[in-house]
Amino acid sequence: MIHNVWLIPLFPLIGFLINGLGRDKLSKSMSGIIGSGVILVSFIISILVFKEVCADGFVAQTIHLFDFITVADLNIPFAFQVDQLTSLFLLIITGVGFLIHVYSTSYMHDDEGFQRYFAYLNLFVFSMLLLVLGSNYVIMFIGWEGVGLCSYLLIGFWFKNATYNKAAKKAFIMNRIGDLGFLLGVFLMIAQFGTVNYSEVFSAAKSLGSNDSILVAVTMLLFVGAMGKSAQIPLYTWLPDAMAGPTPVSALIHAATMVTAGIYMIARSNVLYALAPFTLSIVAIIGLFTAIFAASIALKQNDIKKILAYSTVSQLGYMFLGLGVGAFTGAVFHVMTHAFFKALLFLGAGSVIHAMGGEQDIRKMGGLKSHMKITHWTFLVGCLAIAGIPGLSGFFSKDEILAHTFASSPLMYIFALGGALMTAFYMFRLYYITFSGKFRGTHAQEHHLHESPIAMTVPLVVLAILSIVGGYIGLPEVFHTKHLLADFLAPVFEGSVNLLDTRSLSHSTEWILMGGSVALIVGIIFYTKSKFSNYQYDDKLQVGFAKVLESKWYVDELYTSIIVTPLHKFSSILNNIFEKYIVDGLVNSVGKGIDYSGAQLRKLQTGHVGFYFFAIVISMVALLAMGLLM
Repeated sequence: MIHNVWLIPLFPLIGFLINGLGRDKLSKSMSGIIGSGVILVSFIISILVFKEVCADGFVAQTIHLFDFITVADLNIPFAFQVDQLTSLFLLIITGVGFLIHVYSTSYMHDDEGFQRYFAYLNLFVFSMLLLVLGSNYVIMFIGWEGVGLCSYLLIGFWFKNATYNKAAKKAFIMNRIGDLGFLLGVFLMIAQFGTVNYSEVFSAAKSLGSNDSILVAVTMLLFVGAMGKSAQIPLYTWLPDAMAGPTPVSALIHAATMVTAGIYMIARSNVLYALAPFTLSIVAIIGLFTAIFAASIALKQNDIKKILAYSTVSQLGYMFLGLGVGAFTGAVFHVMTHAFFKALLFLGAGSVIHAMGGEQDIRKMGGLKSHMKITHWTFLVGCLAIAGIPGLSGFFSKDEILAHTFASSPLMYIFALGGALMTAFYMFRLYYITFSGKFRGTHAQEHHLHESPIAMTVPLVVLAILSIVGGYIGLPEVFHTKHLLADFLAPVFEGSVNLLDTRSLSHSTEWILMGGSVALIVGIIFYTKSKFSNYQYDDKLQVGFAKVLESKWYVDELYTSIIVTPLHKFSSILNNIFEKYIVDGLVNSVGKGIDYSGAQLRKLQTGHVGFYFFAIVISMVALLAMGLLM
């Protein structure tokens, strides 16, 4: 089946073509069946590929499809690489993607752009699959650009709303900034190594010394790309605005696909980053700062999707922190568990919004647990998982990152733990305000409250189960058991293990760290319950530091004042002065000059034969004089 791995991205592409070209002829039911069915087929094939990868003696394979670019000595094939990391991401993308597609069949059923929506969704999955399957950086970049395009189309799906269009353009432009860094990194690879194939680049890189300037430059440029795609400071502001798209799109972008592309790229390039410890330090610092910064903003948000959006930015920061301290397996582990509980939380939020008739302000909700039992219990599981409660998936993956962070820098661990405590606070603030207490919405909204259809609740239940059991493939050694995921991914990261200066913790230290963090998180949850379980609607304006957090640290306003406004003014100057008086002036002057010259030459055409004879004689004399002089 591995040699037929190209079928995995092919089916979503076929679904895109059928739904896209036949959008005016297909019924909504048929479009939903096709859109979801092709992802299901890809998921089944991914399972078969994963089974072969798990077999004893498996060696990573490259499936060559055709020669793509050949220029002089540079040969870039269109080829797929199948190994442990690829197979894991294939399962995440197609598995979670399928659940989101099924959910969408009900959530988007009344939308007039239903068929177009599924076409975009299929293309999105195709692009992400291409990204993780590529055997070189150019194929990765094609998928990278593909998910960027699809995010633009899906964020601005309701394009009649000007605000949503601005959010889509913001996402597209900010991603292009990061993508330029990625592209420059690829060009530098070609110039230095003469290839972009993973195995060849990693082999050539090992001949250079640690922190070689070329390696630092390549890894920093690639990280710029990851900062844009995975929403790290300073290129993170597009992600909260991406909430303009339909809620299932938010789940797809924020959970299993686009935002994890940067994590995948650095994990795939682990050898390069292990050879550039300076860049790894930058990755860790940026990741930690992003995790804390985004978590602080989420503390004072009231839009249910905005809270989850900043939560995603924060969790991505933890993944980059894991990568930066050398916990490549831990970062990938958190990608997987985050895909489960964050997809669950977004789809749960969509269920709430659906029941509330489109309302997203949690202050106008309350008491929903009695009306939406399935949504309530599954959402609670998601909150417990992301908070890091023992026994759920988020606990194991986040604990692994925190343990590696402590081993690398106790100071960084303190800040990372602070971010985890803020996560527990804002998630349970969201939970208690939404589901506990009395209903605070309108009478019409209360009358409309109901549990979502089965097509929406089944994916919630499946994701809740995965959020519970998903962490048991990565039990820490302190439990005296095998870390199954670490063993599985070992062949992918073996090239960087010996290059990293990692320290291990004693079991006693791990128990202390684990117990301390859990105790603090549980304490935060009980504090949050006492504060918000009987929340009363409060729309008073925030003041002081709370106002700063509610206004998202005024980062958007800062970007507007130092980047957007000066660019608009500069563009206005170019348009009103340079364009009008210099460019247009030059072009108009040429036209006027030709008109004037023509008007003067026209005077020579008098119509008098005598004048023409006179001109002929004068011309002959002039030619004769020129001949004699020369």
